[in-house]
Amino acid sequence: MIRVANAPCSYGVFDESFDRDPDAADPVAILDQVARAGYDGIDLGPRRFLGEGVVLRRRLKRRGLSLAGGYLELPLDDPVGMAACAPAIEALLDALGSASDPDAPARPTVAACATPARGARPGRAAVDRSLGWDSAAWKRVAGAVGEVVARCRARGFEPTFHPHGGTHVEAVWEIERLLELTDIGLCLDTGHLAVGGGDALTALRDWGERINHVHLKDVRADVLGCIFDAGLSMAEVWRHGAFCELGAGDVPVAAVAGALVDVGYRGWVVVEQDVLPQDARRRAAAPRAQAANRSVLASYGI
Repeated sequence: MIRVANAPCSYGVFDESFDRDPDAADPVAILDQVARAGYDGIDLGPRRFLGEGVVLRRRLKRRGLSLAGGYLELPLDDPVGMAACAPAIEALLDALGSASDPDAPARPTVAACATPARGARPGRAAVDRSLGWDSAAWKRVAGAVGEVVARCRARGFEPTFHPHGGTHVEAVWEIERLLELTDIGLCLDTGHLAVGGGDALTALRDWGERINHVHLKDVRADVLGCIFDAGLSMAEVWRHGAFCELGAGDVPVAAVAGALVDVGYRGWVVVEQDVLPQDARRRAAAPRAQAANRSVLASYGI
């Protein structure tokens, strides 16, 4: 069964900076809007944003929502940095455990940390492999991912890996290398895959057996093209609103939805339409936009 969720990032809650943002969206209001729009769940977002422990569990239960997953960037090629992240991994698993639905378990969603060098050249690694990790780094990364997978499974969770623009797992060849070296499931993020030069339908065909989580974004190829041509950073992808409402961009959303049904995908589809905290206009439009996104998916049978 496919269940559909949304995420705080669609409402302008992007990272831990919400603590310092006087205009940050109210978590209860977001939960109400997500429930009214007909979603089954929500991604955790910044770990403390929606509440913790009993508070989080009660807020979700009152609205008939479940947690779809929680995102965590990790310095996978840095053993010392990984050791320092152990408490953050456990904290994420604690949060997911407090409000995960056994019938639709939340996915710990792992990604590589963004780096200045890669963030400055989004999409470039698709044609320039010199920007990628060398073999020694990939060996460290494979070991680190294996440790995270073991830690998650010991707590009863099956994790997923999120290829992300501006990181060392962005281009198709980097995703394939990760899949070759590890047994972690793959999060198909249709927007970030486009940043890395990939195609969602090809990904479903080639990696379908490994895909255990979906982040569904639409993206405007013309905006991405202008950003790449101008040599702008990953931050400009968000700032220029490249991620748009479903059906307004160039991701074949209807075909992706149909392919998920056809292959018998079971799990979460998390709708994301990233809005930067500083973008007041798009934040104000978020409730309508996310209700529209849910309607679009319903019209495709999801």
